[in-house]
Amino acid sequence: MRWPLAMARAGGVLVARGFLDALLPPHCLLCEAAVDAQGSFCAGCFGGLSFVTEPCCARCGVPLPRRAAAAATAIAGRGLLCPGCADRPPPFEAARAAFRYDAGSQRLILPFKNGDRTELAAPLARHMARAGAALLARADLLAPVPLHPRRLLARRYNQAALLAGRLARTAGKPHLPDLLRRRRATPPLGEAGAAERAALVAGAFSVSRRGAARVAGRRVLLVDDVLTSGATTGACAEALLAAGAAAVDVLAAARVPDPRLEAASAKR
Repeated sequence: MRWPLAMARAGGVLVARGFLDALLPPHCLLCEAAVDAQGSFCAGCFGGLSFVTEPCCARCGVPLPRRAAAAATAIAGRGLLCPGCADRPPPFEAARAAFRYDAGSQRLILPFKNGDRTELAAPLARHMARAGAALLARADLLAPVPLHPRRLLARRYNQAALLAGRLARTAGKPHLPDLLRRRRATPPLGEAGAAERAALVAGAFSVSRRGAARVAGRRVLLVDDVLTSGATTGACAEALLAAGAAAVDVLAAARVPDPRLEAASAKR
């Protein structure tokens, strides 16, 4: 009896989806072009997205231009390290991202982050799951980078928590949205350099009392929307490790390329 029932339910879903598509024809998430399925991109918009692919730093996930990759430090069995990670490794073990943070991905990230386009969490998480498949597979639990309560009240949602929830359901892993707390408000990091960013977020995060028991001895996958210098995720990782986490990885929707690597590669 289970098989006919499952088939009937699947058929009902298809009928409902077809009815919805008839009422609201699917269109691209970024423009009004017609597409085959809800929640997808047209060819033009998809072609404007730049994915983070190899070579990238095995530690922080920053894209390595070809010339920079040739000069990167090779770690046996682990890949290449950018100069920053070779000199001063971050507290997290590995970071990965789906997209390069550029004009193309900003069309996704900025409306999702600041424009109440919460439906973009699903396609973003789908591409993040592909880029961070290895990190998801080895994670014991997922947690988002938290917002300060005042910022959360103003925005009404934490975009990192929406992504973490989607990824956790995809991977079948626990999601602890309140594992970390932002103890003090930090100013927008904007144009701040890496050292200034690190100073601004140092000690800004802590693990909740209830979360401390869940994190001990576990590998945590920290989720954020944009990874820039790694200062914020690094401060979160330090708080998690201090609370007893075995290790921390990071998965972001987009990664800001290192302008120094890009410039150095362009000059050669």
